[in-house]
Amino acid sequence: MGDKMITIQTKEIMGLPFLEVVKPELKQTAAPLVVFYHGWTGCKEEVLGQALEIAKHNIRVLLPDALYHGDRQDGQVESHQLEFWQIVVNSVKEFPQLVQAYQEADLVTPKQIGVAGMSMGGITTNAIFTLYPWVDAAVCLEGTPQLMKFAHYLIENLPGDLNLDPAYIEEQVSRLAVLDLSQQAKKIAGRPLHFWHGTADSTIPFEVTWDFYQDVKAFSYGRNVTFTAKQGGVHKIKHETMVEMGQKFAEYFGK
Repeated sequence: MGDKMITIQTKEIMGLPFLEVVKPELKQTAAPLVVFYHGWTGCKEEVLGQALEIAKHNIRVLLPDALYHGDRQDGQVESHQLEFWQIVVNSVKEFPQLVQAYQEADLVTPKQIGVAGMSMGGITTNAIFTLYPWVDAAVCLEGTPQLMKFAHYLIENLPGDLNLDPAYIEEQVSRLAVLDLSQQAKKIAGRPLHFWHGTADSTIPFEVTWDFYQDVKAFSYGRNVTFTAKQGGVHKIKHETMVEMGQKFAEYFGK
């Protein structure tokens, strides 16, 4: 039983609540590190299944609550719909603080830092992967690297009574360019990046992610970009996808 045991501990760094998921024997020693981000209206506890599948492979997993979610909730999460991108950007800013805290405690093995997430967390994953070249590998579940394109899609599907000024919209969307991997695909730089997406996903359309993969896979910088397309899959993660993600990180970190 000892080998299969995994500990789950609630922690906080600089006001950021998160769960640490790791095998007991690795709690006080350096190990590969993966930060996993939950989706819109979700919380850290809801993605424990994903974390456990990664932690099985001798990897330490951190599950933060995104801004306005989980322990950081401020009223109904849905009331923060127009702050969706602010939530993503906030997670991107907090990511290095989490990693640095563990590096300073000598708990991260060199060149073995990963990021992953589902839905909004998958979008966050791509933004982090774009901005920080020291992130070694990433897995995106039903998210997209095309932030600007998806932002336009969200705006087109907002309630019609908001009457947002088109110029204001363009200004806001353009701010995402620095985090949009499709705008600077060379930043992949040969790093492993895996996508999982259902072909029938109506929340984040399959094509928005698939088109990016088709664009980059032929280039040398995209040689380690892979994709699992689930025929008929919708915006929901099943256990087999969690298992695949764990295996991907085990492969990336040589475990």
